[in-house]
Amino acid sequence: MRSTRATAAVARLNQRSAGRHYLMVMTGAGLFQLRERIDGNDRDVSDALPLDDFVRLVDATGPQPVRRMTKSDEAFARQLARRKNPDNDD
Repeated sequence: MRSTRATAAVARLNQRSAGRHYLMVMTGAGLFQLRERIDGNDRDVSDALPLDDFVRLVDATGPQPVRRMTKSDEAFARQLARRKNPDNDD
């Protein structure tokens, strides 16, 4: 059950990284390691890490997903910017 979060993080990374293939290895000590498969050979990308650190690393690796901004999100961001800078006359 512990590896489900790690497996899901690696699956998200593979979806974001077109043309690259990452995989997860779980050590006998219960630590997780990220590897990249290149031409049939595996290359270590990270050291063995505990689950939370591994998931953070995998989520920060590769291209990041573009956050979709709705009109409401944009209006809220403008409102926050005005509050931070009250001298702005927009």
